[in-house]
Amino acid sequence: MSRAGSQQRTLLEILGKLRPFWRNDTGLASRIDTLLSRDRRLGSRDRRLYRELIYVALRYLPWVEPLLDSAPAEAARRIAWLSADSPSVGPFRQELAGDLPDCPPDSEGKARILGEEAAALSPGWLGTECPEALALPLRDALLSRAPLWLRLQTADPAPVLAEFDGLSWAWSRNPRAPGALKLGAGLDVAKTEAYLTGKVEIQDIGSQLILETVGVSTGGHWLDACAGSGGKTLQLAALLGPEGVVTARDIRRAALQELSVRATRAGLQSRIRVGAGEDPPRGFDGVLVDAPCSGSGTWRRSPHLRWATTAASLLEGAGLQLQILAENASRVRPGGTLVYATCSLCRTENESVVERFLGGARGFEPLIRGTRIAPPEPDGDAFFVASFIRRS
Repeated sequence: MSRAGSQQRTLLEILGKLRPFWRNDTGLASRIDTLLSRDRRLGSRDRRLYRELIYVALRYLPWVEPLLDSAPAEAARRIAWLSADSPSVGPFRQELAGDLPDCPPDSEGKARILGEEAAALSPGWLGTECPEALALPLRDALLSRAPLWLRLQTADPAPVLAEFDGLSWAWSRNPRAPGALKLGAGLDVAKTEAYLTGKVEIQDIGSQLILETVGVSTGGHWLDACAGSGGKTLQLAALLGPEGVVTARDIRRAALQELSVRATRAGLQSRIRVGAGEDPPRGFDGVLVDAPCSGSGTWRRSPHLRWATTAASLLEGAGLQLQILAENASRVRPGGTLVYATCSLCRTENESVVERFLGGARGFEPLIRGTRIAPPEPDGDAFFVASFIRRS
């Protein structure tokens, strides 16, 4: 058996193990990593290959899944053809799908060649939640792999850019986010001097634009109520400057531990209070609620969420989002700012939550009633942000 033939057999075996979970497990990414890391047959190059192929299969699941039973070799052939011609995938792709026409960049072109429907690549509830995602250019952007974005944490980016140039890494800037730096996918930034010394952090440009859109004045004490591992916490601390303080909270202890490590690496540990329990007597000058959500804005990185999300789960999530927003609204001082954000495209989690909050909240007026940040410009994940001022 050829090398590609052996790889095809392994790929189909892995997909068989994942198949029971890819329409119901929102944590599928961790399952994939565990499955690949525990397979002693696979080296680092193999894991890179299969991870890329798995994620392609998840992006185009309706075009692949039916063939896993009736024509598994054709399923693998489609996955190979739909994959980018990267160094890790190239030989596999050439042997299995080299006789097919060039793969078009757009989903309609791909569908015509395969005899499929592009509309099948979107879940049925999406037309109600975000009709824009059924049309170009957002539809095809959400089917593409997202690049790697960094945020500069230094006033002098020259050494960072010189290091990347020395590694022959192509990079670009975006005027919408002054600190954003775009690199190609798959680069090991965590081993660079720039990362190890805290001069850059990995943070998607859409995430960065949440606080850029809101506008944050220097000084003051802010709460990041759903901080996670702290990408926005670090950005907020940098925007507030030396006189500012950020209290970071999250129900996930492991995430806060990672935030502490990142804050120390960035030299911002004196400005960030991780897990602090006491609110200021008059309340916070600003509160950021980056609420847990469906993650539909992150389909480029987490394509399984496209199939693991249902209309019912959106409604359930919106109830929790409204509860978190209302609870933390009470922590904003009079004259202070409340920010609501999600990495979701869905109206149920975004505009509907904002309207329900304003309908029940006293003393809050919208500053930004709601705006979406979505690819292809900027070329990152999709986010929603709204902000309010507390008048009394």
